[in-house]
Amino acid sequence: MNIKMLGALAAVALLAACAHKETAATQGTGAAATSGPAPGSEEDLVANVGDRVFFDFDKANLKEDARATLDRQAAWLQKYGSVSVQVAGNTDERGTEEYNLALGQRRANSAADYLKARGVSDARIATISYGKSRPTCLEHSEQCWAQNRNAITSVR
Repeated sequence: MNIKMLGALAAVALLAACAHKETAATQGTGAAATSGPAPGSEEDLVANVGDRVFFDFDKANLKEDARATLDRQAAWLQKYGSVSVQVAGNTDERGTEEYNLALGQRRANSAADYLKARGVSDARIATISYGKSRPTCLEHSEQCWAQNRNAITSVR
């Protein structure tokens, strides 16, 4: 009989805890009250600015839409002066590893140089090339390859 009583008490306690959590969430208290990413965070950069720019096949020059994204990144970096970033250059799967590492580095440098020209300190920007080793899309198609030809800015 004691086991049945303990089971019933546990069920009541569980229901009471669930009811308390639901009330807290609907009243806007605790963790449920926070909205959006923390200012100056990686999540803030991705959600409110954009973290990547794209390149044409076998190119490292910035297109107009890439410049617009980098302008927003530069303004964001000016706003959060203590944030440092890494710009990673990436390529699609075609070509040799050596060629793609070099192309990825040119892409990273192109984006980083643009940010520096917009007033972001050189000391706050690191670059790296991943070549074709970190694809964002794994299909073997032009649409997918276009997504992999990028430079991604991330908070470090």
